[in-house]
Amino acid sequence: MTDTVVKNGLESARKSRLSPEVRRGLLGLGLGNTLEWYDWMVFGLLSAFIGPKFFPSQDPTAATLNALAVFAVGFAFRPLGGVLLGTFADRIGRRKVMLWSIMMMAITTLVIALCPTYQQIGGAAGIILLVCRIVQGISTGVEAPLSTAHAVELVPVGREGFVAGIISFFVNSGILLASLVSYLCSLMLSGAVMADWGWRVPFVVGAIFGFIVVYLRRTLPETMRPEELADNSSKAVWGGVRKHWLSVLAITFVVGAAQAYNYAWNTGLPTAARSGFKEDATAVFALTTVLGVVLVIGSLVVGKFTDGKSISKWFLVTRALSIPSVFLMLMYFRPGIGGFAAVLLGGSVVLVLNMTLYNVVTSSLMPKSCRGAGTSLGYGIGVAVFGGTASYLLVWLQSMNASWIFPVYVAVLSVLSIVFYLLARRKNGIFVGS
Repeated sequence: MTDTVVKNGLESARKSRLSPEVRRGLLGLGLGNTLEWYDWMVFGLLSAFIGPKFFPSQDPTAATLNALAVFAVGFAFRPLGGVLLGTFADRIGRRKVMLWSIMMMAITTLVIALCPTYQQIGGAAGIILLVCRIVQGISTGVEAPLSTAHAVELVPVGREGFVAGIISFFVNSGILLASLVSYLCSLMLSGAVMADWGWRVPFVVGAIFGFIVVYLRRTLPETMRPEELADNSSKAVWGGVRKHWLSVLAITFVVGAAQAYNYAWNTGLPTAARSGFKEDATAVFALTTVLGVVLVIGSLVVGKFTDGKSISKWFLVTRALSIPSVFLMLMYFRPGIGGFAAVLLGGSVVLVLNMTLYNVVTSSLMPKSCRGAGTSLGYGIGVAVFGGTASYLLVWLQSMNASWIFPVYVAVLSVLSIVFYLLARRKNGIFVGS
């Protein structure tokens, strides 16, 4: 029922050394995740500065919400990216699609960095920004799920925990880098300069980094064998996806719950602190940078600890822990940087546990022949419906004095992710790890 040998020999596999080619491949795949998360987090963190430049309004909160709406629109196009690029990945190979996705991200990041504002070109500025976010949504619809699947296919059986840790390390490095660059820019340029033109600097940094990753990905190893590609038509790929529809549904909720929690902590709470409670922007960026450090170090620890162990069991335990921990955010109900720090860092432990394991878990639910399309589709829907709207929903609920609804919402998503995962595992089995 599975396409890999599981359970037996996990400890010996864990100790096996990776070849230089595999290590280079993991570096290229990992840095692509760093860029993806850096770009997305920078946009979310700087939305309070971007909003008034592209969507002028007398109400700063309304302008911020408009920017977050564009943030969410990018997520809405992730399923399209998953369908298109994920199918190509199963038909023509992983390497080419991984190269395309990072080129799309690098180019659009550069466009955002240089884009004129509403004051300079009127409504066209918002349209350009929106188009860039759509292209980035299509790109990232395949980047995270396919890079993890690609990495799992590169390493020996039993090293899934290592892959989870190393990919999560690169993801969280992007989150950390976004917070650190935003913090340093705010510290050195002042709030007034950041609001004027300083917000562009982090996007310039992202664009330069993106073209470096494009260069590194030229030599990615291909994990799809020629005979696998020869037999894999679009009809065959989507026949496999339809056969494993319950696994796609499980992936949607596994991803959606993790991303709703993640975006609430990494963009929603910081945005609410700055625009809603008027906290000092430099202090907020400093604390989100500390959160990034926790996530970077924690992902390596979790990866090392779970390497050679059952990813399935650890996923169920960590996802169950997220249900009570999400209610920590209710402690931040009035202005005060101390309360913000307590909530942000208090939930970081459970956040790092969930964010380290979920992508490898989703890869395990689909067979190799349709893994690119199936995981990308489920990932794209989960992020679009639940992750991309999380920041907007949290800020809106706070403005309506109904903050308590959001943690209930995330807790329900977490419960559903556990239920659907167990149902899919029972019906279809798992194809990576144990």
